[in-house]
Amino acid sequence: MWTSKRRAVVRALYVVAFPSLSANSFAFQSTVTSSRSRWLSRQHSTRSYSVSSIMMQIDNRVALLQVPVTESKSTNLKTASDYIRKAHDAGAKLTVLPEIWNSPYATSAFGDYAEMLPNVGDKLTEASNEGETSEAADNGWGQSSRLLMTLAKEYNMYIVGGSIPEKCDNKIFNTCLIINPNGEVVGKHRKVHLFDIDVPGGICFKESDTLTAGDGVTHFDVDGLGKIGIGICYDIRFPEFAMLLTQHYDCKILIFPGAFNLTTGPAHWELLQRARAVDGQCYVMTASPARTSPPNDDDETDTKSKYPHYSAWGHSTVVSPWGEVIATCDEDPAMVVTDLDMSKVDEMRMAIPTMKQKRNDLYRLVDG
Repeated sequence: MWTSKRRAVVRALYVVAFPSLSANSFAFQSTVTSSRSRWLSRQHSTRSYSVSSIMMQIDNRVALLQVPVTESKSTNLKTASDYIRKAHDAGAKLTVLPEIWNSPYATSAFGDYAEMLPNVGDKLTEASNEGETSEAADNGWGQSSRLLMTLAKEYNMYIVGGSIPEKCDNKIFNTCLIINPNGEVVGKHRKVHLFDIDVPGGICFKESDTLTAGDGVTHFDVDGLGKIGIGICYDIRFPEFAMLLTQHYDCKILIFPGAFNLTTGPAHWELLQRARAVDGQCYVMTASPARTSPPNDDDETDTKSKYPHYSAWGHSTVVSPWGEVIATCDEDPAMVVTDLDMSKVDEMRMAIPTMKQKRNDLYRLVDG
């Protein structure tokens, strides 16, 4: 049965907390989940291991990078580089950055931090890797995409590049790049559903003040993991979008870099992931920025912020096709590492074959 086999997967999971990126070893916290799938890090023992002892890449191992984001792009690039290296050291085959990791999450910041991005099929030339004049430099690609392409090739891993603000044709998009181990762009997703909400007594945020919505679905293939579909944050709220990826394109994993807030996060973050996992009978993975403290305006020594502060919910998470949380963390900087048992997807789809039981005489999912 599912339950007995699932326990073997859960025992293989851990979270790496990052109290200091310069440390030689990190706390690997056990993430055995309860029936309510809650984060129980404070109730489990912590063991220390040397990261250098886990250098070999492990098939089907994935890492979610919950990085802190600042107003300094150079600091954000350095942080992302350090976390990607730690994912490589932990043996990850694929790693995921959060939504808007190179910039503050503020509509007023997106234009300031936006970069020109490569397209599917593009990759860095040898000259560009050496810092010389190159076709990539001529195309004007920004620092963020060039970093991801360089590290994907250096570490021989897939990088799902969270999202960064992209400037193109006098428009700004919220865009995720997917880079393969050759440093080539194999997927480019522009956020389809813009985050325009106004919750009374909660939060008001309108991405459409600055951003333009994308107009396509994105998926890519990884040996051993199968087809993987990509959405960004608010995209997860639309079940039809996820169904298109799982049912029309046979995606077995859905990845949503996201930055839910302190109003929607505790209410819907886990709920939506579990719903999409059960709907699609697939794995769902999310990567959030770490939560950061707002500047203290009363403290004269504290740096004044140019942009409104955004508090991310955090809790980067992996959910199984059965709809259970099998790995997660709290709001602090962390790396969530999971070994995915892809046989669970086929097992779930055979045991409860909803995809073969659709009433197409009553309703139908249409692509485009």
